[in-house]
Amino acid sequence: MSRSSESDPLRPRDHIEAPRRAEPLGEGPRLGIAGWARFLWRQLTSMRTAIVLLLLLALAAIPGSLVPQRSSDPNGVIQVRSANPDLVWLYDALSLHDVYTSPWFSAIYILLFTSLVGCVIPRLAHHWKAMRAAPPKTPARLSRLVGFQTVPGDASDLDRAERMLRRLGYRTARYGQSISAERGYLRESGNLLFHTSLLAMILVVGIGSGFGYQGQRLLVEGRGFANTLSSYDTFTAGQWFDDGSLEPFAVRLDDLEVEYETENRYAMGAPLDFTARVAVSEPSGERSAQIKVNEPLSVAGADLYLISNGYAPRISVRDPEGNVVYDEYTPFLAQDDLMTSLGVMKLPDGLSQQLGLRGFFYPTAVELGSGALASGYTDVLNPVLSLQAFTGDLGLDAGIPRSVYSLATDEMTQIAGGDSGAESLTLAPGQSVEIPGGLGTIAFEDVLRYGVIEVHVDYTQTLVLWITIALILSLLASLLIPRRRLWVKATGTGLEVAGLARGEDPTLERAVDALARQLRAGAAPSHATGERVTT
Repeated sequence: MSRSSESDPLRPRDHIEAPRRAEPLGEGPRLGIAGWARFLWRQLTSMRTAIVLLLLLALAAIPGSLVPQRSSDPNGVIQVRSANPDLVWLYDALSLHDVYTSPWFSAIYILLFTSLVGCVIPRLAHHWKAMRAAPPKTPARLSRLVGFQTVPGDASDLDRAERMLRRLGYRTARYGQSISAERGYLRESGNLLFHTSLLAMILVVGIGSGFGYQGQRLLVEGRGFANTLSSYDTFTAGQWFDDGSLEPFAVRLDDLEVEYETENRYAMGAPLDFTARVAVSEPSGERSAQIKVNEPLSVAGADLYLISNGYAPRISVRDPEGNVVYDEYTPFLAQDDLMTSLGVMKLPDGLSQQLGLRGFFYPTAVELGSGALASGYTDVLNPVLSLQAFTGDLGLDAGIPRSVYSLATDEMTQIAGGDSGAESLTLAPGQSVEIPGGLGTIAFEDVLRYGVIEVHVDYTQTLVLWITIALILSLLASLLIPRRRLWVKATGTGLEVAGLARGEDPTLERAVDALARQLRAGAAPSHATGERVTT
């Protein structure tokens, strides 16, 4: 079998062609700076990215609900940091006590806002053009569409068919011997309103919260405070807050009533209800009111919440000559469900040495088998105070802020309790004991309750309510309103009727059949056909 000379690799050639340089595979045109910018912008403004950022924002909020926040639970922050000193650096590095103002949470927030803006605005422009455009032309073959059928009639019946469709909320257009009808634009409008409302929610919460503030004040029964910056124990304000916007009012805690479970033996002593009875002084006068856990009190545009409570024993300390150097109701922070409470007192002056006291208050003290004390009930039935005493430098002159609820004892000498060799100072109401070292005496006078009142001002509440309503309604519209097209075409054999859905529409075939029946009957469709009038 012979081969042609052109295909014979062994036959000499008259000339040799230069080999062509092979194009590298997988390389396209270089994007450049502008190209990369467009690419990154398209990725950021895609719906997929917006969903991912929404998920990240939800995940980023989890630490804010698990870790106490300075803005809402400063006492919890103190307790967590005291209980986990080795993790304090982590809390500060990740801003875990200030999650919602942290740089990483703000970055997710801003990226989500930008993504939604870039996603919604082009869709709004496109939807506006689509709403103003005429329905599409009638397809050449209606027989391929949903619910196709032919009914008796001719071109003279198209006017009647068009009136029927308009009565049902369709936009119509005539194309020769046919009618094109379309409705359901509220579905896409609802979708866009949902995303616009979500964007508005982010904007309102992000900017509106910058003008608000919240402050907390611990009040022992019978004490009060005025709505001034210096009166608050903790105060957090937005970046655009002006202290001149603080409304003039004052609040006094007259009584804190706690209701306990007394019938169910499995939940005996569990608190059922908290009621803070307060006196509110405003420019218009004074009035009495109450605050419950889920029932805040509104005063001059601010909402007052009762967020925690506890016990404040009245403790007095006298020097060896009998002079009073300390006599205050000292708040003790609850450590368990039975209100075993921890408290600290610092006496830098008045005695021969600086004195620090740290101990527990037991509202209903019981003695364990080991001899240690514990609280057996939440209410005050057998109150006992047990204190450890320390002398030395309290560190108050070092210029470093110190928490009033913690006592640094590294540079101090323990003189009562612990490894000091002396018993803890244990007192019941009305009792007094000598402080070791001849420093004086300490007495447990009585005990009152305290409540922590939070004053919260949020100018976005009304807007957030309306935006939430818009979110719900727009979501329902985007899910429930069908987007569909119907066509009626006059042919030599009658009127052809068919439809096409934009998305899922299980009622489309029924709608086409209803229109066909009414065309046969020569009457306008009624609501009994199952059609809903939407646009």
